[in-house]
Amino acid sequence: MFDPSYYRRCQCKEPVTDSTGTPVLKDDGAQKMRDIGLTCPKLGRKGHGTWYFYFEAEPGEGGKRARVRRGGFTKLDDAKKKAKELYDAASAGTDVLSDEKCGDFFLRWIKAKKSLARTTRHGYEEHITNYLLPHLGHIKRRDLKVRHLDKMYDAIEKENAERILHRLRVDQLQKDRDDAHQAWVKTAGYAKKEERRTARRAFLDANAALREGKKGLRKTTSAATMHRINDTLSSALSWGIKREQAFSRNWAQLVELLPVTRPKPLVWTPERVEHWKHTGEKPGPVMVWTPELTGQFLDFAKDDWLYELWHSFIFLGPRRGEMAALPWTEVSTDALWLRISQQIVEVAYKLYGEAPKADSVRTLSLSLESGDNLVSFRAKQEQKRQEWADAYVESGHVWTHENGEALHPDWISRRFTRLVELSGLPPVRLHDLRHLAATLSLLAKNDIKVVQEKLGHSSRQITSDTYTSVLPEMMRAEAESVMSVVPRDIAYEVRTPLKIPEAAWQADVAVFFAHGARRSGDAWAVGAQRQPDSDLLGMITLTGRGQGDAANAAVKWVRDHCAANDLELVRVENFNDRYPEEQQSDFSLTRFTIARSESPGLDNWALPTGLPPAASRTASRASKKGRRKAA
Repeated sequence: MFDPSYYRRCQCKEPVTDSTGTPVLKDDGAQKMRDIGLTCPKLGRKGHGTWYFYFEAEPGEGGKRARVRRGGFTKLDDAKKKAKELYDAASAGTDVLSDEKCGDFFLRWIKAKKSLARTTRHGYEEHITNYLLPHLGHIKRRDLKVRHLDKMYDAIEKENAERILHRLRVDQLQKDRDDAHQAWVKTAGYAKKEERRTARRAFLDANAALREGKKGLRKTTSAATMHRINDTLSSALSWGIKREQAFSRNWAQLVELLPVTRPKPLVWTPERVEHWKHTGEKPGPVMVWTPELTGQFLDFAKDDWLYELWHSFIFLGPRRGEMAALPWTEVSTDALWLRISQQIVEVAYKLYGEAPKADSVRTLSLSLESGDNLVSFRAKQEQKRQEWADAYVESGHVWTHENGEALHPDWISRRFTRLVELSGLPPVRLHDLRHLAATLSLLAKNDIKVVQEKLGHSSRQITSDTYTSVLPEMMRAEAESVMSVVPRDIAYEVRTPLKIPEAAWQADVAVFFAHGARRSGDAWAVGAQRQPDSDLLGMITLTGRGQGDAANAAVKWVRDHCAANDLELVRVENFNDRYPEEQQSDFSLTRFTIARSESPGLDNWALPTGLPPAASRTASRASKKGRRKAA
């Protein structure tokens, strides 16, 4: 039953006297005072003292009395509101009498989380040690509110400002040190001994100042890190609410932080590559090579010991920990598959073997080239095993150093970065190869579901949002597909009917160009050709305002031809932007891909009663298997 008691008390004091009325003195001779408390005669006056309340809570163990008491309210209504809030929290199971500090709670929470992955636990512990304990650890758990969290993030932003200033001071000290070093170097060979000695002393002083200035230098806490800190705090509060009603609300969910958007992968287009060569600036943190740049890297790394590993990263898209842990027992070069069932994680450069998440356990199909690469690498390992003899390390892993030692995931990243630097190609991170693998797979017209399973994601949305960038080829195809879908009513006159010779067809697919040229004024002529120097397949004329009208007229002409001859317009590619700017107003170029829509009939076709002969397939696989063994 909720029946709180309310009363007022103040902080007034009066002298302490003994039984005879003599004042009691302290050791230093000063008058000893005591609180009057509830007996102050001024409590009857308005505004004197503050309001307190107490009520009886559910008895504790052994029937021990539990009284909830709070005070310091200037108004009685505030005291009543707080009393009701605490009573409701106590009725819901919250321990409103607990004096546990938030710091003790956070440490208790992380200790109780038994099922966390090692890297996740390490991240949580860093957040607790570096942020939650210093800013929230002293607050009683029952008193925690969203205002305390806001103060924590305000303090972090203030620290960021100080760290930025510190970084700027260090940069200036670095510049001073470099300038002093250059000045010292320039004195060599011609300056007097005293001048060289002075320059050297200036350099040593600048170097010492730099070392001193770097002390305590720390990176700023980014907005993304603040969100992760808040996620850690939210997880802790949710656990406390579910387990023991330790909090009335999950205050972390009420915090407003600066929005953070996941960096979108950008493609190294020729324009961006040219800008990088001149300035050294990356357009974004996540970059993806084009297929041409990818081929250049593979050609450059052909003689590297781990060429087959880089090939696997590019075309299979695994994580580096998955490749570092891959054993030969999970690879079949005959059936062309490998199974991702374990990974190596790095925490403070120490390695730990762990099973990946359930969605990341997967079997990847290998192409013939990938299978041959694994056969080739196994042969290289066998050669090194003989060369190293007893010193060879039998790790059982697929990817190893030349002496058989397993690869450290961080070493793999550093080795890849070094190869990219040596190749002269625009920089990408090792993890960016997952983006590249997904993009190449989509460019090959694979479904997003196939890409999702290949990368080991739990949903298509994650794959689509995170690991798919748009190559120029895909953007062009999209633009061309839109152009081919929307019909434009451009009037034209057929001068020579379009006729596609049989020689133009390859497997029921024909490709040809429509080249438009301005004759005079708004008069255009558009001719269809297989090659620039080949005979015309047909020609039309039209009156148009520019190359766009000429291209649209060509599309309508070919579409009408396909409709009349039972053909299918598969693809339209507009190359108007290939002309120099001064020629774009006078020429147009469009490429068409069409297909015969005839399908094989069922005449004279008996329903199959068994499987077709497999001799040719078996022979083909046997020859490939023999070739791998020979390798």
